[in-house]
Amino acid sequence: MTIKIGIIGFGLRSGLWRHAHRPDQGVEVVAACDTSERGRADAVAALPATALVTGDLDELLGLGLDAVLVTTPDHQHHAPTIAALEAGSAVFCEKPLGITVEECDDMLATAQRTGSRLYVGHNMRHMPMVVEMRRLIQEGRIGQVKAVWCRHFVGHGGDYYFKDWHADRSKTTGLLLQKGAHDLDVIHWLAGGFATTVAAIGDLMVYGDITDRQDRGQQRMGDWHSLDNWPPTAQTGLHPVVDVEDISMMTMRLDNGVLASYQQCHFTPDYWRNYTVIGTEGRIENQGDGPGDTIGLWNRRHSGYAEPDETFTVPAAEGGHGGADPLLISEFLRFVSNGGHTDTSPVAARMSVAAGVVATESLRSDGSARPVPPLPAELIDYFERGQVEA
Repeated sequence: MTIKIGIIGFGLRSGLWRHAHRPDQGVEVVAACDTSERGRADAVAALPATALVTGDLDELLGLGLDAVLVTTPDHQHHAPTIAALEAGSAVFCEKPLGITVEECDDMLATAQRTGSRLYVGHNMRHMPMVVEMRRLIQEGRIGQVKAVWCRHFVGHGGDYYFKDWHADRSKTTGLLLQKGAHDLDVIHWLAGGFATTVAAIGDLMVYGDITDRQDRGQQRMGDWHSLDNWPPTAQTGLHPVVDVEDISMMTMRLDNGVLASYQQCHFTPDYWRNYTVIGTEGRIENQGDGPGDTIGLWNRRHSGYAEPDETFTVPAAEGGHGGADPLLISEFLRFVSNGGHTDTSPVAARMSVAAGVVATESLRSDGSARPVPPLPAELIDYFERGQVEA
């Protein structure tokens, strides 16, 4: 029996379809829906000639698809995800799950009520660097985790996130959520808990002063990105609306007592993430997050600066995001067929959004500590059982 898959939103992340289209294994991408002319044209050019390409979501869902990949912009995750769940399709929703807590809770509640399976595309849980760091933690190499720090140097910020819809808070809530959803989820995963209290400060320090603005229509990030666009203050053609922060700093207390911090800057010269995890018997820290980069482990006493006591090399893997994307889709396809537990988690996805939303509220007011709204226990139980009713 063939598993039939549709793509909703044929933009930058729609390339995941290539990992899902496995006709030799009985999985086929048979349709795509996009409301833009460019999206539909790109779908026609990329997908098999037999695939339906439409601008009508009802037409796509009317095919009775087994699963859909929702790869629309962030503010357009909620509506098609709800529609697909109601239609009985399993849903892969790109991260972040939503841009408000209410959107996320509605999606989780709809998945429970309909019995349709919901999966969230937090591909960093499959990144070799993150997987290796988690392995070291689970093996007890640093003792009990007590603190997690993450610095995110978003060197492509001016090109990637301030020239299109990402710069408009009505479509993202803010970049602390939009970009941070990945990192907050990883912090939660490495620490083994969820944030219950958060506080943040942030500002629009650089890109708000640039007055050269441009409506780029149906263009996408890759159409204008260039490493020659430097320094950040010399950027041109920013989005007509720029009302999100280009630097933010967030602190968290998790439900298991772990303390965590997250810093994000969109005008750095380099582009990578640095995680430090400190336990009762040592710490680990990555230098780079791609194949060939390293993770250092310190678990002996030193005086002053010291090289790592052990060093681990991030393995090479094929596919986007350090090999994470093919693994992500493989897990989703298995989940479509069998349900059950996955490395990604709708509950964790919701909690990363909730932490990012509340932190954004904090930084846009007085920076005070604020509680993260909990998720109803019945929803947690349902998803922890692998979306299988008792």
